[in-house]
Amino acid sequence: MFDVRDLAVPVLIAPMAGGPSTPELAGAGADAGGLGFVPAGYLAAEVFAERLEGAGRLTTGPVGANLFVPQPSAATPAAIGAYADSLAAEAQRYGVSLGEPRFDDDSWAAKIEVLLQLRPAVVSFTFGLPSAEERRRLTDAGIGTIGTVTTMTEARFAAECGVDAVVAQGPSAGGHRGTFDATAAPPDETLDVLVARIVADLDIPVIAAGGLMGAGDVRRVLQAGAVAAQLGTAFLLADEAGSSAVHRAALRDPQFTETVVTRAFSGRYARGLRNRFVDEHEALAPFGYPEVHYLTSPVRAAAVRAGDPQAVNVWAGTGYRQAEPAPAASIVEKLAAQAA
Repeated sequence: MFDVRDLAVPVLIAPMAGGPSTPELAGAGADAGGLGFVPAGYLAAEVFAERLEGAGRLTTGPVGANLFVPQPSAATPAAIGAYADSLAAEAQRYGVSLGEPRFDDDSWAAKIEVLLQLRPAVVSFTFGLPSAEERRRLTDAGIGTIGTVTTMTEARFAAECGVDAVVAQGPSAGGHRGTFDATAAPPDETLDVLVARIVADLDIPVIAAGGLMGAGDVRRVLQAGAVAAQLGTAFLLADEAGSSAVHRAALRDPQFTETVVTRAFSGRYARGLRNRFVDEHEALAPFGYPEVHYLTSPVRAAAVRAGDPQAVNVWAGTGYRQAEPAPAASIVEKLAAQAA
């Protein structure tokens, strides 16, 4: 059974659904002695399986998978409809129609079966936890399990579920908040405090994540009791990352000066660069994941095609200015060498 404490390098490349995470990035992370992930979010189960198999062919090291756990939507039809009306001008600006704001479970059952068939070293979960039976089936198949948590309460739920480790996600993380409750406000508790509390109260390995960019950050969380550090934003400019040209350019563009937690793009809190879309639509954006994600998807895709960073989610953590273009192995090695 995979144990994160056995990694040669205590660095995980965070799963970044929607493009940045690629089989090549996962494979490079493993070859460097760490661990990379193939995220299943937004993919058909068949495509997820292809990418997971592809990553496995690129490395002899461990490969991780990541699944979004389906949760009941917090949306109301009236709120979604009102938001759609407010986005009509955006659709017209980019010459597209808004998407259908549907609810689905992201092919959860089919993706569990993919895991059981392909048996990656480990699977992490975001937005919640598998059922006790699902977790048992994964364990019986020899697959390690990791729960992403943002509070002490969620960490206790994860321990009770029987996962092998938890990722403690702090409030500075880029991308979606891993909260079990989609409507929960981002906590004030810092990553360091959350890690220390989990380490003190629960007998479970803790991986620290959120706002970590350099070797000093990795060293700090390891000294706080974490067994490893998970970084995503630090790898957005990696050679193997699938980050779009718009995303890469925006991270280095001086016109963007801050990140903000927003639900304007997906209906669920996520951190990214503050741009025009956030400023104009955050106030009306309802909690409604994944409906809002599907609603805004055509506009965001059109903005990318147009090379316009002002109407697309440029997910990034607070330390995004420290991201550097380099091979993933070089980034991992730099983190490991200087964090020791």
